[in-house]
Amino acid sequence: MLSDFTDVVRQGSPDQKLLAVVDWDRLPKHVAIIMDGNGRWAASRGQPRIAGHRAGVDAVRASVDTGARLGLGALTLYAFSTENWKRPRYEVEALMRMLRKYLRIELDEIDRQNIRFQTIGRTSALAPRVQDEIARASEKTAKNTGMILSVALNYGGRAEIVDACRAAVTKLNHAGESIDALDEAAIERELYTHSLPDLDLLVRTSGEFRISNFLLWQSAYAEIYVTDTLWPDFRRAQLLEAVVDYQRRTRRFGGLELVAKRRATS
Repeated sequence: MLSDFTDVVRQGSPDQKLLAVVDWDRLPKHVAIIMDGNGRWAASRGQPRIAGHRAGVDAVRASVDTGARLGLGALTLYAFSTENWKRPRYEVEALMRMLRKYLRIELDEIDRQNIRFQTIGRTSALAPRVQDEIARASEKTAKNTGMILSVALNYGGRAEIVDACRAAVTKLNHAGESIDALDEAAIERELYTHSLPDLDLLVRTSGEFRISNFLLWQSAYAEIYVTDTLWPDFRRAQLLEAVVDYQRRTRRFGGLELVAKRRATS
């Protein structure tokens, strides 16, 4: 609701103008963000890449706060991919330290806003200290009923589908069923995101038009929004712009516009 922003939005600000045109009855239930551009942001300032990652923490904070105030069902952030292990060791270690620090500093606020925290990906491969911090945050917020904040760590869309298929086939075998019983529903039940609403809106920062192995299955009918804004500069206004743009679109899910409108009014 608009009233949820009164303590953080200034009168006449761009944020307030965007909030005024948000259709509160047509909010996306699940928004995912590919947080891109940290390195370019740092390079443009003559700083090391890690400075861009540090600056990106403010963008995370703004996005989580905005999503919670909007009342989104789920917000999923692409933090560390399976391919990111190829980066220099010092950069990977710095990213993991920042994740642990973010959770320690922000956990009370996340809990206060009734947000449920979780991670998706092959997190068992992460360092024990990182896993401990994740477990602490997940346990503390497990009973919260507001927005679900999912952080994708050691995540790859192809890896997720492989893991889901393996799990689904294992269940079929245990049940004595044929592989012919494997269908989309069986695979979806094993996805990392099985407890989340369907993905409605996928946002990518930094102007790149690709999804980088992120939520491949879930993006089948998601709306995609690309902004030139580099991730460290992403704030409330940019997320609101993405939501408003989403609401201007007619979602057909492979059908005709006329059919979609008929369903919406029935």
